Amino acid sequence: MEGVNRSNRCQQEKNMRVVVIGAGIVGSSVAYEAAKAGAQVTVLEAGRIAGGASTTSFAWTNATGKRPHSYYALNVAGMRAHLDLAREFGHAPWFHQTGSIEWYANEADWSAQLQNANEVRDWGYGVEWISKARVAELEPEIDLSAIGDSPIVYYPEEGWIQPALYAAWLLRAAKEKWNADIRPYQGVKSVDVRNGVAKAVKTVDGAVYEADAIINCTGGWAAHVLDGVPAIPMASTMGIIGFTFPLATTLRRQFHMDDLDVRPDGAGRLMIHKISADALVTEMQPLDTAGREAKHLLDAVRKVLPAIQAIDMESIRTVIRPIPSDNLTCSGWIPGVEGYYVAVTHSGVSIAPHLGKAVAQEVVRGHAHESLHDFRPDRFLAAKNGMSGR
Repeated sequence: MEGVNRSNRCQQEKNMRVVVIGAGIVGSSVAYEAAKAGAQVTVLEAGRIAGGASTTSFAWTNATGKRPHSYYALNVAGMRAHLDLAREFGHAPWFHQTGSIEWYANEADWSAQLQNANEVRDWGYGVEWISKARVAELEPEIDLSAIGDSPIVYYPEEGWIQPALYAAWLLRAAKEKWNADIRPYQGVKSVDVRNGVAKAVKTVDGAVYEADAIINCTGGWAAHVLDGVPAIPMASTMGIIGFTFPLATTLRRQFHMDDLDVRPDGAGRLMIHKISADALVTEMQPLDTAGREAKHLLDAVRKVLPAIQAIDMESIRTVIRPIPSDNLTCSGWIPGVEGYYVAVTHSGVSIAPHLGKAVAQEVVRGHAHESLHDFRPDRFLAAKNGMSGR
């Protein structure tokens, strides 16, 4: 009997029609893993592939400062899954596990830095306290005077990715190996729900895609109401990311000092984020590479990398960071709408490959994944809808 049940289950997985809404780093991961699990996958993306938050993210793979422990563990699982995915593909041009360097100029921040480093080390995270001489060996372009007497932490397991390449390679594999249907510039308008069951999605141009399961991976747009289904309450934030011109730099590792984050971005470009600069924008708008925002970023990074010049900003962008309203990942069946699943997180870059596997297990194979236990949409929507989604 078990052999018959297993056969029926495998046939069901192969015939299952899954529509993934959104083709950023989370959507591409979910689509890849769902297709690999045997589902017939269609991906609907309102714009270009990875054209939203994914390509305006600092794209830092890490679990530093992630709390509570279950959220930390989810991020660590994602970091491990990046390594597994690189082995699976044989090469991963999108993934750079170079480690990251952290220091704080203000002595008042040192105790919190020590407490965080000690706690994650006790949880099994890679943590090394290093000297300025070691920084000079690792990254000789960093001006050591910018560090002063600050304690320096090196997190060797951390890294960064290029989300557009990540999405491109995973969706290409999903299409070539398992015949996934990838459709950019197909915005979704509504979900057809009949008798409490999600049956199909309708695009803004009127096309209808029937499905056995619909997975919303739209990031910050998860707060936008699709006709027929509830939205996820979000507390997304706005910010600024700057990109230098290609520079003759050998910087390989990202560094984090005070509220400044800098990392390589390929072809000699550097990506720059400064938390205090985020307050300079209040709406999504084009920014001038010679404007005050760019100057704010460049002035900060030039104190650490003096070779950078005041005219070296190639582009500067406003960004929306998708954050569920309690700051934690939200992944699971939507209560009250059978067959409708949501996966949205602020930690998409770190956890995407793991989240893809976990969601595929839950949606295609029908088995709950323990790592998502604390992150269900029920915490937002159960009181309103009063029933489970699957």
